[in-house]
Amino acid sequence: MENAQEDFLEEEEFLSSDKPTASPYNSPFRSTRLHIQRSNVCSRAYFVVVMVFFHVYILNVIALLLYVHYNNGPGDLVGGDGGSSSPVTDRRNTLPQPAPTSTDLHVEEHIQTFSLPRIEGIRVGHVQQVSLVPDKTHEMKTLSLKPLLFEIPGFLSEEECRVVVQLAQLKGLMDSQTTASSRGQEESNQPLLSLSTEEVFSLLDLNQDGLLQKEELVSHSRSRDGTWLSPDSLRQILAGLEGCPTGMLTLGDFRRAYDVSQRPGQHHSGKLHSHFKQRNKHTWLYQGPGSHHVLQTLRNRVVSLTRLPSALVEVSEPLQVIRYEHGHYSNAHYDSSPSDSETMCAHTRLAGNTSALTEVSCRYLTVSFYLNSVEAAGETTFPVADNRTYEEQALVQDGVDLTDTQQTCGRGNLRLKPAAGTALLWYNHLSDGRGWMGELDEYSLHGDCPVRQGVKWVANSWVNVDPNHQQQARYQRLVAKRQHVKPAVEDYYQPVSHSDLHQDL
Repeated sequence: MENAQEDFLEEEEFLSSDKPTASPYNSPFRSTRLHIQRSNVCSRAYFVVVMVFFHVYILNVIALLLYVHYNNGPGDLVGGDGGSSSPVTDRRNTLPQPAPTSTDLHVEEHIQTFSLPRIEGIRVGHVQQVSLVPDKTHEMKTLSLKPLLFEIPGFLSEEECRVVVQLAQLKGLMDSQTTASSRGQEESNQPLLSLSTEEVFSLLDLNQDGLLQKEELVSHSRSRDGTWLSPDSLRQILAGLEGCPTGMLTLGDFRRAYDVSQRPGQHHSGKLHSHFKQRNKHTWLYQGPGSHHVLQTLRNRVVSLTRLPSALVEVSEPLQVIRYEHGHYSNAHYDSSPSDSETMCAHTRLAGNTSALTEVSCRYLTVSFYLNSVEAAGETTFPVADNRTYEEQALVQDGVDLTDTQQTCGRGNLRLKPAAGTALLWYNHLSDGRGWMGELDEYSLHGDCPVRQGVKWVANSWVNVDPNHQQQARYQRLVAKRQHVKPAVEDYYQPVSHSDLHQDL
């Protein structure tokens, strides 16, 4: 009995102890495995949830940063004036938006987020690859550092050169204005402006009210481009205008003033008349919407080459095409003009003081294209390219004027023989140190040697920039506004965009 009780107590102690039983369903190995498995399931689920929330948070932060960057990033064309938000690298950028208030202009007067890019010359002879058309690269060679001058062979194909020449012939060429001798004028095959006085009056009378106001006269003072009124003719007509009590010219008043301005011997040299001489024929080809696809392609290629925003290039001058015949030339000159407080840029006069009479060309850079190869002579010369120093007095050596290409073309520091399809790019202005257009580069003096055999066809594409950043911004906003709103009758008193001035000439 006692043994039975002891056995029962031992069995009870064994069952109440912490030791695991020997049952196969409660073995130590299986119990441990089930515990670990439950722990792993919880840990993995928790880890996945945490990682999902973490990645969503990171993606949201990145999206927010990108949103802020692209809505407030740098690089609009006229950021200094609070205008466009188009980035510099975007070639499809639009023109600036409507002008801000005068308060906004004052606040942002010194803020300039856009800069005019300049190609690095590195050194004379340096060759760099440029991509101008799909699936093809061009070589661009540095020819000079003063001025910064590049040569791009094969810029145009033979077919493109031929089309541009044919379009110029179809448009019709006129003689360029010159201060050459009267004998040279008599040799010309075509008069400078073969229009009657009544026709000139009608063309100047923009609103067709039978009266000429001062604004209408100034809007057509395109003398530096070889069209419309010369500076002396304009001066004579304006003098007649000031003598009228009403401040307007009738056809009779205009006829008297205009006929006097056209008489031989009435033109006197002055500040608006330089000693620059040239003999050639030229025309202007519109490159905007509706123009020949070759002309539009050429303008797009200029955008790619210069790396400037298309909005800036598109509001610049049309393409000028020039034909040099036997003996034709142009003396050394500058394509642009030095900035002066008493002058204003011709292309931005619409956004500035329209009463100013002294208008100058403001051309940041020049892209010149050879449309054919000249048989003999006809080189483009840069008389002082890469001189160590520049002095205007040094242009006259031993009584010989280096700007006179008829006599001293062979003495120029750099001469380039025309080759069909080749383009030249040079900067007419230095940088102002803040990414905008600075002083005139005096080393950009250039001319065209006389053609000795054959003819020479060349085209010039200029990019107009006003040294005054705010003035350029206002001009482009005004042009953009004109593209969306049809001008009313009173708007005819003001000149249209630069491209339209030559479209129908």
